[in-house]
Amino acid sequence: MDDIATTRRITEWDMRPWALAALLGAAGLLVYILTDGYEDSGFRSALAALVTAGAIAFAFTLDRDLWKAPAIFAAIVGLVLGGLVWRAVGQGDDLAASQYGIMAGLLAAGLSLPLFQAGFHHLRWRTSYPETHYHAWTDAISVGGSFAFLGLSWIVLWLVARLLDLVGIPLDELIQQDWFGWTFSGAAFGAALGVLRNQLKILGTLQSLVMTIFSLLAVPLALAVVLFLAAVVVSGPSVLWDATDSATPILLAIAAGSFLLVNAVIRDDAAGMTPSPVLQVAARILALGVLPLTVFAAISMGVRIDQYGLTPERLWGLAAAVVAVAYGTAYFVDVVRGWKGGWSALLRGSNLKLAVGTAVYALVLALPILNFGSLSTANQVARLESGAVPPQEFDFDALKWDFGEPGREALAGLAESSETRIATLAKQAQARKSKPWRYRRGPHPDRERKLAKKRRDNLTIDGGSEAQRTILAAWVGDSRRACYDKCRAIFLGPLDGGTHVAMVTQGSLQHLLIADEGTVRRLYNFGGLLRQSDEREGPVAVDVPDLPQDGETEIRPYTGRQLYIDGKPVGDPFE
Repeated sequence: MDDIATTRRITEWDMRPWALAALLGAAGLLVYILTDGYEDSGFRSALAALVTAGAIAFAFTLDRDLWKAPAIFAAIVGLVLGGLVWRAVGQGDDLAASQYGIMAGLLAAGLSLPLFQAGFHHLRWRTSYPETHYHAWTDAISVGGSFAFLGLSWIVLWLVARLLDLVGIPLDELIQQDWFGWTFSGAAFGAALGVLRNQLKILGTLQSLVMTIFSLLAVPLALAVVLFLAAVVVSGPSVLWDATDSATPILLAIAAGSFLLVNAVIRDDAAGMTPSPVLQVAARILALGVLPLTVFAAISMGVRIDQYGLTPERLWGLAAAVVAVAYGTAYFVDVVRGWKGGWSALLRGSNLKLAVGTAVYALVLALPILNFGSLSTANQVARLESGAVPPQEFDFDALKWDFGEPGREALAGLAESSETRIATLAKQAQARKSKPWRYRRGPHPDRERKLAKKRRDNLTIDGGSEAQRTILAAWVGDSRRACYDKCRAIFLGPLDGGTHVAMVTQGSLQHLLIADEGTVRRLYNFGGLLRQSDEREGPVAVDVPDLPQDGETEIRPYTGRQLYIDGKPVGDPFE
C-alpha cells in the first residue's frame, strides 16, 4: 500500500490543515450569510450549495503544487449541485420528488471525485483501477474521520465554555450564535481533513484494516444469500410479495452490501487480494448473487407499478434498480468468464466502467431532462379513465401534493369531469389545505389502502345526496381516527354554507360540516355552539358578576337541540 501511496500526486503539505480549515471555515460563514433568513430563496440556496459543494470538492483535490485543475473540477461540481438546488427550491411546488434529483447529483459528484483524483480526465480508460479504488476508500475514511473530529471538537468546546463560565467569561453566548456554529464546524472539519490527507501511509494502513474487517462479513452474508435464493426457488418468488410490502429496498440493500464485501475481498489488485480460500469462495457467491437479488428487486418494483401505477418515487426506484441490475449482470458475467482464473481482475475492470457509467447516468437523471411527474400523472389518469381504478380508490391527493405541476393540472381537469364522482373527489382534493395524514406516515400503499377500505366498510350513512355520501366516504377513508370501529353518519340538514353531519362511534358524537365546495370540516361544540376549528381562538370568556360567596345559586331551563338514537341522547346539546 505504501508503494501505491507514493504514486499519488498528493504530497505531504504542512499548511494543508490550516489551508483547508480557512477554506471550509470561510465557506461555512458564507453559507450562513447567504441563507440566514432566506431559506426559501432559490437563488440564495443555490449559491449556498455552490459554495458548499465547491469548497468540499476543492478541499479533497487541492495540493501544494496542483490547484488549477482542482479549482475547475470544484467549480463544475458546485455549479451542477447549485443548479439542482436552485431548481428544487425555486420550483419546489412544481417539481415531483425534487429531493431525488439532488441525491442523484450528489451521487454523480461522489463518483466523479475518485475518478478525478486518479486522473481519469487525462487517462480516460487507461486510468489505474488500484489508484481509483484507493481514492474511493480513503475519501470515505477521511469523511468519517473528519466528522468524528468535528463531533469531538464541539464536545471540547462545550466543556471549555462551561469552564470559563465558572469565572464569568460568557463563551457560551458566542457558541450559541448561528454564524459561529457554521464557521467553527467548517474550520474543524477542514482541519481534520487536512491532517488526514497528509497521512497517506496511515490512510493506506487504515484502508487495509477496514477492508480486512469488512471481508469477514462476506461469509455469513454469502450463507444468507444462498439460503434466501434456495427458499425462493422452493417457494416461488411470490413469497417475497406476501411477506412484506418493502421487498425492493431490502433486496437492493443486500445487493449493495454484497457489492461492498466482494470488493473488500478482491482489494486493489491480485497481490492485495485476501488469500483465504473461504473468503474468496464467499466473494464469488456474493458476486453471483447480486444479479438474482437485483432482478427480484426489479420484479418487485414492477409488481407494485402494475398494481398501483407509476409515481415519481417508483420511477426513481426503478432507475436505481436499473443501476443495480447492471452491476449484477456485469458481476455475474465476469465470475462465469473467469471461473477458472482471473475473475477478480474482470470485476475490477467492470468496477471502473460501471462507476463512470453510473456517474453519467445519475447526472442525466438529475438534470431537467425527464419529468417523472408528467410520466406518473399520465399513467395514473389513464388508469382512472380506463376504469382500472374506481374513483373511490383513486389517489386524487397524490396528484396535488406529490406529482408537481403536471399533477395539479391533471387534477384541475378531473374536477371538470362529466362523471360526478370523479369531479366531486377531485374538487375535494383541490380544496384541501394540507396533505392527508397517511402521506406523513411513510410509503406503505398496500397497508393504507386496506385501512382506508376498512374504515369505509365500517361506515353507515343515513341521508344525504349521492355526491355528499361519496365525499363523506372518501373523508373517512383518509381520516386518522374516524370509523376504526362501526360508525354511523346522520345528515341533519343545512348549516353555515354546507350540510351538518353527526358522526356517531360507540356512543361518542362528532360534528362535521360538508361544505358546498366539497370539503369536510370538523365542528367543535363550545358551550352549545358549533364552530369550525379554524374559528377557535381559545377558551370562551364569560363575564361573572362580583357576588358574595354565599350568594344564591339556581339552574334555569336551556333550549337547544340534541341527537337521539332509539330515544336515547347522544353527546351534548348544540345549536
